[in-house]
Amino acid sequence: MTDIRTTPIEADCFYHIYNRGINGENIFKSDRNYLFFLNKVSEFLIPVCDVYAYCLMSNHFHLLVKIKSDVELESLIKVRNLDKAFVGLHSPQNIFSKQFARIFNSYSQAFNKENNRHGSLIESPFKRKQITSDEYLINTIIYIHQNPQNHSMASDFSKYNFSSYQSILSHSKTLLKRSEVIELFDNRENFITSHRKMIDFEF
Repeated sequence: MTDIRTTPIEADCFYHIYNRGINGENIFKSDRNYLFFLNKVSEFLIPVCDVYAYCLMSNHFHLLVKIKSDVELESLIKVRNLDKAFVGLHSPQNIFSKQFARIFNSYSQAFNKENNRHGSLIESPFKRKQITSDEYLINTIIYIHQNPQNHSMASDFSKYNFSSYQSILSHSKTLLKRSEVIELFDNRENFITSHRKMIDFEF
């Protein structure tokens, strides 16, 4: 089995990122927790990748991202003067992992302070699978959105508040790649119809 710690993250590639709390512990206990985590995703991940789908559950989360191109990542380093932060290691692997670590650290500190706990909150390293085809990409989006129903967190996944399903169908401002997601499904109607087919992945 491939060690995810040595599996490189490559520019211009799609990845299904998922992780959970230590020993399956809850990492989200309130709406404020979910929103704080999403704010950290916006702050630290959007500069290095495009987010296509997400779902936050009480003890784990899923993200579907596309890493930005080498040119975009190099530009980010120069514009934001991140050379010191990345200690000269400018590969997509290191840039993305550093930004993800910032999310975990910032979120964990806030969560621990709020809940009077200490120590690690989220498992490390974060888990990822590279998406290698359009069919896999589409099925992963559906699977991520169906997660609340699959885990009995909601009777209807389409009404769950902390996934990207509603945002993709809405017309409000979003940092998600909404148009690109809809285009994968051809149109909004097919996006909705395709989500009626239950997807079951083994993780």
